[in-house]
Amino acid sequence: MQAGNAVQRSDRSSTPMCRPADSLDIVGKKETMARMKIFEGRVCQPPGNGNITIVVSRFNKTITQRLLDGALAKLHEHNVHDFDIRVVWVPGAYEIPFMADHFGKDPECMAIICLGAIIKGETSHDQHISRYVGMSLGDLATQYGKPIIFGVITCDTAEQAQARSGVTKGANDKIINPAPGNKGAEAAEAALEMIDLLDELPSYSLPSPMDMLSNLLGNYAEFDEDEDDEDVMDFLPPPRRKKVAPKGKKRKGT
Repeated sequence: MQAGNAVQRSDRSSTPMCRPADSLDIVGKKETMARMKIFEGRVCQPPGNGNITIVVSRFNKTITQRLLDGALAKLHEHNVHDFDIRVVWVPGAYEIPFMADHFGKDPECMAIICLGAIIKGETSHDQHISRYVGMSLGDLATQYGKPIIFGVITCDTAEQAQARSGVTKGANDKIINPAPGNKGAEAAEAALEMIDLLDELPSYSLPSPMDMLSNLLGNYAEFDEDEDDEDVMDFLPPPRRKKVAPKGKKRKGT
């Protein structure tokens, strides 16, 4: 029995379950790609008129200032002018979702970049703040249908936070470029790419509840009242008939 099982496993393994990717027809792949609609944003200057809002936490400002410097340097690199940028300072990371909700209502706001630094302490306080901020910003992004970028770094130590907020400085401590890995610069790149992607995508809108109600009432108004009642009655269940006890017999319990 053991030898038979070994032979059976050997036969099964010798038969390939699917064709390897390298053996696929290159011409067929090109034809398939030609039929697809592929949407991909670019990190470039935003189209049209609008502004980008940056919400920054003042708590751990030595870190968040460098995140802000990285974000601003990246926006300037792609020709976003200062008058199209709003910077809003809030006390801490906990207040970031509130301010993001405030500016999410602005129709001229193309994207909101949220920057903060949450560093682990002696308690689990940082975990609760990180979870609340992340979930709230995600909900706001879907609520307002615009990019709300999570640029809040969550680190165990101050050294980790510094490594994720590095900047390259020149003479007189002037900021030149964000260092590789600066999460503020990465958040700005994500915002620019999402703005461009949304501009490329077709727009979809769901009818409002009032429009849905109006359409429903309009369909009822078009109902033909002169339609044969027998056709309508076919859809109704038959009426229930009361059971009458035969005469001369007493019901139970009486």
